[in-house]
Amino acid sequence: MLYFLPLSTLLLLPSILAIPTPPSEPLPLLIWHGLGDNYAADGLHSVGDLAVEANPGTFVYYIRLDENPDSDKSATFLGNLTEQIAQVCEDLASHPILSIAPGVNALGFSQGGQFLRGYVERCNIPPVKNLVTFGSQHNGIAKYQICGATDWLCKAYIGLLKANTWGHWVQSHLVPAQYFKATNETTGEPTKDYLENSNFLADINNERELKNTTYAKNLASLNKFVMYVFEDDTTAIPKESGWFAYTNITSGEVTHLRNRTIYKEDWIGLKQLDEKGGLEFKTTEGGHMQLDDEVLTDVFKTYFSPPEEVSNQLANNEQELLEL
Repeated sequence: MLYFLPLSTLLLLPSILAIPTPPSEPLPLLIWHGLGDNYAADGLHSVGDLAVEANPGTFVYYIRLDENPDSDKSATFLGNLTEQIAQVCEDLASHPILSIAPGVNALGFSQGGQFLRGYVERCNIPPVKNLVTFGSQHNGIAKYQICGATDWLCKAYIGLLKANTWGHWVQSHLVPAQYFKATNETTGEPTKDYLENSNFLADINNERELKNTTYAKNLASLNKFVMYVFEDDTTAIPKESGWFAYTNITSGEVTHLRNRTIYKEDWIGLKQLDEKGGLEFKTTEGGHMQLDDEVLTDVFKTYFSPPEEVSNQLANNEQELLEL
């Protein structure tokens, strides 16, 4: 059967087809820094500048827990992660730009990576489309070796951590303790102390008997979840935690994510995300957080480039008109 367009539409057709397809705007970018850093640090803003250079027009938001940079730095050591992530959820949901965005991209450095994942799982408003983490501790840390050689503030907190990891005060006040993970090295199973007392990691990894299905739904909604591990990382122990792998600290044997129960039973949506091609495991050279511009630029162009949906939809509309 033939269909005929009205004369008025035919007369307008040349002008419709002549309208140029507007370029898609890049999504806003969230950046969450690591332990001992602050949102206003020059190095962090140089990363944001690189993101804008790679994708002009990108709005970059540096996640912070306090507008005072010194206080924001202190919050990387001292604070309750449940409360901190709730604060970030509230800040982003009420932000005048981010709150009306169709989505955002997210980049997490070291502990900022698992905190961003916590944001995705717990609230995700605005929704994260692509999450990239560098040297993060998604399966927790087995040792408190996360300080720079001259970072005395960090070393002071680590002393407190080692004294009583599973105590209520430590678990509600000292940040690294809240993603410390104790396991039985024979079975690889988490210890009773960890499951009962962990303020953050045991919950966000859905390791307790009662599972939060929202966590899995939210994480599986990502387009891409890309996890970078540093080849020579001796700060985040074990480094394979950045891939959700389990490492036996004594033997060095690594059990990769796809062979672990958290994946097989899909506790947090990683299997579903993997099956649609959204899970990527990457390695980059150097020690913990030794990043060069080339690696970052590749990330920005590969995973954070402007979406194509608007352009593709307009192209489809034009094709449909031509077929009529």
